[in-house]
Amino acid sequence: RFAKRSISSSTRPAKTLPFFPSSKDAAGTRNEEPFRMLMLAKPGAGKGTLSGRLIEKYDIKFLSTGDILRQHIKDKTEIGRTAETIVAQGGLLSDDLMIRLLASNMESLKGKNWIVDGFPRTLRQGELLDTYLESTSSPLSLIVHLDVPDEVILGRISDRWIHPGSGRIYNYSYNRPKVDGLDDVTGEPLAKRPDDNPEVFARRLQAFYNATSPLLAYYRSRSHSKLVSLAGKTSDEIWPQLERVIQSRFRLKPKSDTRSSASAQSRGVPEAVI
Repeated sequence: RFAKRSISSSTRPAKTLPFFPSSKDAAGTRNEEPFRMLMLAKPGAGKGTLSGRLIEKYDIKFLSTGDILRQHIKDKTEIGRTAETIVAQGGLLSDDLMIRLLASNMESLKGKNWIVDGFPRTLRQGELLDTYLESTSSPLSLIVHLDVPDEVILGRISDRWIHPGSGRIYNYSYNRPKVDGLDDVTGEPLAKRPDDNPEVFARRLQAFYNATSPLLAYYRSRSHSKLVSLAGKTSDEIWPQLERVIQSRFRLKPKSDTRSSASAQSRGVPEAVI
């Protein structure tokens, strides 16, 4: 079902109910282990929006390889300069480099609830991540796959703008800034990402299919009970599904001061740039 597809042959997902595998034990209790989630999705599918809503509502730490790389790019380090060129061409960074960057930032998350965004995206990356997490006795407890149609994603990118300093994402179709062209928080100008054009984005989607189909098959065979696929065209369609999965699997308590609207929540976390 996740065989390689070309962009032109992408079809809309069938209207079926999302699959929510049970994670309760024999006694029917919820999972007591920390919430350690990985979200897999095409670029532009809404990972940042959904992750933002989760960390706004629950006490969950967010670790994005995109954030790490953006800092390197901003600081003009050797890794940053290399990454900037690869990203602009729609490519991906090496597996060994990414796992080193991620591991160095995960040491402080031991025993905490967290979401990893932007890694892994290939079978080898998934194997490297599993090996590292098992060595620290912190295996993944939930793997979410977002299934958003290609045509929906390609239609979004022309309307997408970012605040370079923070990575906040806006979309003129459904998540407009309060003042056109300006960041809501700082008032600074918004900008386009170098890979936000149809030609480069189509290559990124094809690269996603080529690399991620084996990864999904790996998780399906190795961690079937932890893998959940959620389908929809927008984050607002997928969010209730994700909430049901989390509430049925984990004992996460909402933050007592959660009063922000969905639109404000959606801007809390930038989407990974790789």
